[in-house]
Amino acid sequence: MQERLRRVFREIFADDALTLADDTTAADIPAWDSLAHINLMFAIENEFGVEIPDERLGSFANVGELRRYLEEHLPVS
Repeated sequence: MQERLRRVFREIFADDALTLADDTTAADIPAWDSLAHINLMFAIENEFGVEIPDERLGSFANVGELRRYLEEHLPVS
């Protein structure tokens, strides 16, 4: 899970050295603006096969909260 998230973040922010921790927030990544956030959420939905409801898209406090949401909502294969 963490590696897949890291890969998506690195692709969206074009930074192969980007590291993520559960407490990483938008404030920690200079390129993370509102447009990048939309692109990030779209890429995460595609990578993990989940649909994040519109009301949740901007509500994740940090990467850890996003990861936990994904773990709880991953489709069963």
